[in-house]
Amino acid sequence: MVRDGWIWAAALVAAGIALGQWVEPLLALPLFVAASFFLFFFRDPHRTIPDGDVIVSPADGAVSLVRPMSDTQTRVSIFLSVFDVHVNRAPVAGVITAVDYSKGKFQNAIKPEASDENERNRVAIRTDNSATVIFSQIAGLLARRIVFHPKVGDRVEKGQRVGMIKFGSRTDIILGAEWQILVQPGDVVMGGSTILAKRSAAGLVRDGGTLSGSAESEEAR
Repeated sequence: MVRDGWIWAAALVAAGIALGQWVEPLLALPLFVAASFFLFFFRDPHRTIPDGDVIVSPADGAVSLVRPMSDTQTRVSIFLSVFDVHVNRAPVAGVITAVDYSKGKFQNAIKPEASDENERNRVAIRTDNSATVIFSQIAGLLARRIVFHPKVGDRVEKGQRVGMIKFGSRTDIILGAEWQILVQPGDVVMGGSTILAKRSAAGLVRDGGTLSGSAESEEAR
């Protein structure tokens, strides 16, 4: 359970008890229901992290888009409903080389244009074999806060908890030609445990350690 869940739930339960005692018991019911929702929303279940040279999903949800951005890059988008686990995980092990937070809109995150127009946080991870994987936390209609804990220079492990997006959102992951995509739109994925891609037989390695290369390719699509 994410700590925020306990904080919100405790505050709502306390308010419900006070309201029920001093005003009207039935008025406490909506606050108790809201407390239950916060405990549900901020849940953080254990996940088994797969071994091997693979990319795991950074979030729970449904794959909404698998789209080539260029001859060398493919974007995989995962839409998180308000009922999905919202804890985000590192898709691959490596060193954080860039974190770029951009202000933007709060339109429906399932729209393809949300990748460029919505408020978002883009992160670059340089893997142990010198490839760079980009993933983005994207705010949606209800999401108003993106949390990302690691800093540039920190090492993360595959499936490690790195943050969350609160109240409905989307994550994008941008993969180079060295990765074979294993999911398609409509697939349901689980953060940290579902394999999105594996290294292709060609074993191509994409150089670079900043957001600039991927961002420029994305703008050019």
